[in-house]
Amino acid sequence: MNPALWTVTALLAAAYLLGGAFKVLVPKARIAAVGASARWVEDFGAGAVKAIGAVEVLASAGLVLPGLLGVAPVLVPLAALGLVLLMAGAAAVRVRRGEYPLAAVDVLYLLLAAFVAWGRLGPAPFAA
Repeated sequence: MNPALWTVTALLAAAYLLGGAFKVLVPKARIAAVGASARWVEDFGAGAVKAIGAVEVLASAGLVLPGLLGVAPVLVPLAALGLVLLMAGAAAVRVRRGEYPLAAVDVLYLLLAAFVAWGRLGPAPFAA
């Protein structure tokens, strides 16, 4: 169980670090120009897009660093639960916009984050 949790955690952390940094560093207009998968930014102000990116970057750190460093490892499942909430919101935005295939991808990320939260709260917590 532990190797699966670390694998999923590492993949999620990488995805959210890259995606979040992109949102923080790239102007909103350039994000929207990426393609259909990024048109959601049209529904949000530039500050909100940057804030979402910052939350993603912080969550990626929260998924990995506490477990690696052994400092406050309870933050790992809490970061994962935060991502569950973030992705529930993302999926809701996609559904409202009629972007159902992209909403399914958001739900997949939600389920992966839920797996990490469940695993670290239940069957494979970090040793205290």
